[in-house]
Amino acid sequence: MSSDLPSPKSAVEFRPTTESSVVRYTLIGIAVLFLAAILVLPLLTVFTQAIVKGPAVFFKALSDKDGVAAIRLTLLVAVIAVPLNLVFGVAAAWAIAKFEFHGKAFLTTLIDLPFSVSPVISGMIYVLMFGANSLIGPWLKQHGLEVVFAVPGIVLATIFVTFPFVARELIPLMQDQGSGDEEAAISLGANGWQVFWHVTLPYIRWGLLYGVLLCNARAMGEFGAVSVISGHIRGVTNTMPLQIEVLYNSYNFAGAFAMASLLALLALLTLVFKTILEFRFGADLAATRRH
Repeated sequence: MSSDLPSPKSAVEFRPTTESSVVRYTLIGIAVLFLAAILVLPLLTVFTQAIVKGPAVFFKALSDKDGVAAIRLTLLVAVIAVPLNLVFGVAAAWAIAKFEFHGKAFLTTLIDLPFSVSPVISGMIYVLMFGANSLIGPWLKQHGLEVVFAVPGIVLATIFVTFPFVARELIPLMQDQGSGDEEAAISLGANGWQVFWHVTLPYIRWGLLYGVLLCNARAMGEFGAVSVISGHIRGVTNTMPLQIEVLYNSYNFAGAFAMASLLALLALLTLVFKTILEFRFGADLAATRRH
């Protein structure tokens, strides 16, 4: 009996493109050289300059009073902003993927807004909303509430620039999942929380963690919006990116590179977790679709 299926040999030799090996390896080499020049060399420069004057200078820059305050504030802002965006992202993705309502396309557009608006503009928005010359600024000052040039303003600006990450990772996953499994669970007597915990969450868990990692990386590294609304108060409202700028402008290059190396290390750790999640998430998603 004849078969139209390719033989194992032809399947092995099949290639999606017809370019020669020279062309393929040339393109790969160009990509590697570009990444090395744009990403690898700058990172090596940062870590090299951070330790060029010895470990004593490196740890002194990180243990400085203002440096410790910047590290603490960066972690505090991330600890507040990321969980809030986690809750918002899950709720927004659930609403967009599982329900039909008027304004759905508009809500999706609003979620993408921080991607198209400059972070500096988002910082200025909160200054105009809560500053001394705003409508509610005098009332806030009268009641001793500080938003601009204080931690609450930094948190608000960080939430604004990071809130699309979780939602944008979950929306396509929930749309791909559909609502058939949830409807079946409800018909068997499960309540809303049980449906989410036992049916929806197992399908989206790796995408959720992936979005949280991206959100956390952006929260710790945000500069533009925080720079506008923080007021650059040393030891009070300076995050790690702002502290790096202060040290560099003060010609304390060793301290600036030490702080930058710590921020880069956090980013690299996030990248490692991201890569692990991509591998695990892809395998789990493929297995889920097979079943």
